[in-house]
Amino acid sequence: MARIAAEDTRHSGRLLAHLGVNTPMISLHEHNEAQRVDSLDRYLVAGEDIALISDAGTPLICDPGFVLVRELRARGRHVVPLPGPCALITALSAAGLPTDRFTFGGFLPAKSSGRRQALERWVAREETLVFYESPHRILATLEALAEQMPERSVVLARELTKTFETFLQGTPAQLLEQMEQDANQARGEFVIVIAGAAPVEQGDEQSVEADALLAALLAEGVGVKQGAAVAARLMGGRKQQWYARLQAIKGEH
Repeated sequence: MARIAAEDTRHSGRLLAHLGVNTPMISLHEHNEAQRVDSLDRYLVAGEDIALISDAGTPLICDPGFVLVRELRARGRHVVPLPGPCALITALSAAGLPTDRFTFGGFLPAKSSGRRQALERWVAREETLVFYESPHRILATLEALAEQMPERSVVLARELTKTFETFLQGTPAQLLEQMEQDANQARGEFVIVIAGAAPVEQGDEQSVEADALLAALLAEGVGVKQGAAVAARLMGGRKQQWYARLQAIKGEH
């Protein structure tokens, strides 16, 4: 016998009915996942198969399933992955930004202060950055990006694989302007793909001296933004590059 563990049995039930599948379902979502482990494990021990599905995308990728998979593997159960739709990979495959290295940050914090702090930790990273975002926070997130990563190329992948799939590309300010002109562009679920920070190109000796200066500025309590302005004035280059380097040094301490 087989069962399906579904994030929302009503939502998944409509799809299964359309496909003519009448396999018994059991709900598994963020509020009951830990409580479901023992009962699902008993089904497995009894020789049943269980398929884990989420409402959209791939289970565990910002969806329920991590607790279940972790606990079942710890008990020696066999977990078989099946490739399926994943908004993260779908967006990267069509965004046109480098994919040789990327970091997935999930959803950014909902509160503005937490969002700002999170982006400060990411700003110095040189690989492509990927986040998920909801429609009611997309404008606030773009405003935060415009403040902390104003010159980056950003791709907004909206409603992937659905009727109104859209890819928008530009700086954060340009994307905000497009949404002001067309409010429909702020609707739906988003994947945000951000170009990585440009490396600060310097000779070895100059790099050591620059890092020493930046570390001294941080030690004296100079803020990252102010320190970037000082470094650009003394050593040339763009403030954004120095800002990224200061963030990296700050994260190392």
